[in-house]
Amino acid sequence: MFLRTYLLAALLLPVLATQAQQTIRGQVLDEQSTAPLPGVTVLVSGTDPLIGTSTDLDGYFVLPGVAVGRADVVFSYIGYEPRTMSGVLVNAGKETVLTVNLTEKVQALDAVVVTADNGTPGEALNDMATVSVRQLSVDEARRYSGTRSDPSRMAQNFAGVSSPGDDRNDIIIRGNSPAGVLWRMEGIDIPNPSHFGTLGATGGPVTILNTNNLSDADFFTGAFPAEYGNATAGVFDLGLRNGNTAKHEFLGQIGFNGFEAGAEGPLGSSNKGSYIVNYRYSTLGVLEAMGLEFGTGSSIPQYQDVTFKLNLPTEKAGRFTLFGFGGLSYIEFLSSQKEVDAEAVFGDDGYDQVFRSNTGMVGLNHTYFFNPNTYGRFSLAVSGFQSTGDIDSINTADLTNLIDLTDFDYGQLRYTASYELNRKFNARNKLNAGITADLFDLSLDQRTLLEGEQRPVTAFDGNAGFVRGWAQWQHRFSDALTLNGGVHGSYFLLNETGMVEPRASLRYRLRNNQSVNFGAGLHSQLQPLEVYFTESRLPDGSSIQTNRDLDLFKSVHLVTGYDKLIGERLRLKVEGYYQYLYGAAVEQRASSFSMLNAGADFGFPNNDSLVNEGTGRNMGVELTLERYLNKGWYLLSTVSVYDARYTASDGVERNTAFNGNYIANLLGGKEFALGKGHSVGLDSKVTLGGGRRYTPIDLDASRIADREIRLNDVAFSEQFDPYFRLDLKLSYSLEGKKATQKFSVDLQNLTGQENVFSQSYNRLTGDLNTRYQLGFFPDIQYRVLF
Repeated sequence: MFLRTYLLAALLLPVLATQAQQTIRGQVLDEQSTAPLPGVTVLVSGTDPLIGTSTDLDGYFVLPGVAVGRADVVFSYIGYEPRTMSGVLVNAGKETVLTVNLTEKVQALDAVVVTADNGTPGEALNDMATVSVRQLSVDEARRYSGTRSDPSRMAQNFAGVSSPGDDRNDIIIRGNSPAGVLWRMEGIDIPNPSHFGTLGATGGPVTILNTNNLSDADFFTGAFPAEYGNATAGVFDLGLRNGNTAKHEFLGQIGFNGFEAGAEGPLGSSNKGSYIVNYRYSTLGVLEAMGLEFGTGSSIPQYQDVTFKLNLPTEKAGRFTLFGFGGLSYIEFLSSQKEVDAEAVFGDDGYDQVFRSNTGMVGLNHTYFFNPNTYGRFSLAVSGFQSTGDIDSINTADLTNLIDLTDFDYGQLRYTASYELNRKFNARNKLNAGITADLFDLSLDQRTLLEGEQRPVTAFDGNAGFVRGWAQWQHRFSDALTLNGGVHGSYFLLNETGMVEPRASLRYRLRNNQSVNFGAGLHSQLQPLEVYFTESRLPDGSSIQTNRDLDLFKSVHLVTGYDKLIGERLRLKVEGYYQYLYGAAVEQRASSFSMLNAGADFGFPNNDSLVNEGTGRNMGVELTLERYLNKGWYLLSTVSVYDARYTASDGVERNTAFNGNYIANLLGGKEFALGKGHSVGLDSKVTLGGGRRYTPIDLDASRIADREIRLNDVAFSEQFDPYFRLDLKLSYSLEGKKATQKFSVDLQNLTGQENVFSQSYNRLTGDLNTRYQLGFFPDIQYRVLF
């Protein structure tokens, strides 16, 4: 049915396939100061006659008449390292807009001959980043099989990264909890950018982020620079691209993530301002509204989202950018109506569940250049998050008799003000410093049925402040040797706890396109906010909040790596790391509980009387072999071997919930140009990894208690069978004179492998249910640009 729908949509927009051409435009900036560079030579390699130009006084360039397909664009400027952007995608239906950074040379004649292309894909956008970082290309996010156009799922292909399950996009980095990941957009920390998310979590079933609006991003897996705080596992530093400053362009898309419509174009008469906006509504929600049934009853995911950015440069007052995103989601699982599949990943047999989450943010950045080497950026933002849920227990003797088990309503408004100063003193030295203040306006309420009455589990209605500051310095001893050092500080006003965190990294480029890298740093993070306000019931029936004085959680990162470019397109990277975790929240009494195991579910544990006495350690080795897209094909192979352990208040060292021990990915693809605007693509991915860790269920005790009882003394001692999945993606592109149409069929879990997700106790049957991850799933997409 879906395929017929997409083919029909294509027929509604007939386009004559020709040898189309398009314009490449953009801006060239100094990497360290971000000031525009005038007079940069820009060429399209391999064109005859040669297509080329130079940048204007504001660093802008325009290259008209470039043939659609892939193009290599070369940038050169006296005193700067040359850069080649390889495999730039050129579509007939949309102009290609690039933002390019060039690095100033320290020495006019290098003592060490370095021939590596500093425009190699994968190099970090942040020039302070040295180790454990990979640039995420939007083109890659769309191209790779199995990603569903989701940046989180794309990042799961990188070394050291795994996922707790196919049905969520949480990111597990080096055995850490997904809760340790920081999400940023345009320099501002943002709430969980996923539909059906929960407060404090960092993932969910469907992303709100839209690759049609995103620019390339940096993804950190450890020892990140001093500007990033309140994170212990990793950082996803996102940007939103600017709209086209010369013409209005439009987009339509239908696929798994939803029905989408987008627009972008110039703002103002100077042709320097722009807008871009994209709206999406869930595919299943639309089809249900049309009266189509899917055999899942009321369990239809309903969601919608919007993403936008306005870019407004001025002649003298600097640049203003207004941006944001928002998402609404709703779903219900009604076991009382027998509408939940016994093997469904979400929903619990024996319970009716209704869940809603709303999230969004709006930010304003003002960037002002005091001179070409110094700028300041002032930011204001407000973000909001609300999740509500109602869980009713079913009377096994009478399915119509529902017992109100748990209700929760978590709300957070976050007001952010930030100022950043960036100063490039010369080609060798750069300073970056700033301060950020957050005010959390919280409304947290959860009540659960205990001993026959509804009791408060979490209760708070008030404010909490959080202040952070950083300073970092870069010194380039030569074009081969770079040292980055800095310090990050944070202070939580609620309980007057804080931390000072030194960071340092070093890169030395050897001959023959090799480099060695080292990074070290101390990182800290707040506990999930709702944990601070968990209620403890006293013998007299009153309650107190015993977690309110919890300190920050800390992690020490040590990383060393080796990087080699073999030829022009093949890259080998090896990294080893060690992380020591301390100050984790554990129970005062001797138990196996640790907050290190939370963060990959729809909520956090409500354990009370916690103390910062838990520890952990993660260690591992990662190997990446990557052949960048060239001549129509690419290859990415990653292997990670790791061990993640924790020690709780009982003093026993155990596997963490995220200790899969190994993960390996092999991705590859080939594009075939068929002539006259036609092309097809074939992409594939194979993943093999250690199975999920779990705590065994005491079946006899569960039957007696009429609820699930786990053997927590042997927490996470068991492991499901290894995870295996094969994905295969087929795509077809048609380039018309003024439009581009793209079809794709992504056959996920092609072999139908039954990877175990979890085991749970079924109150209705008194037996164990085994739930499996994604079965065979065809993700079909149609996209048109015009």
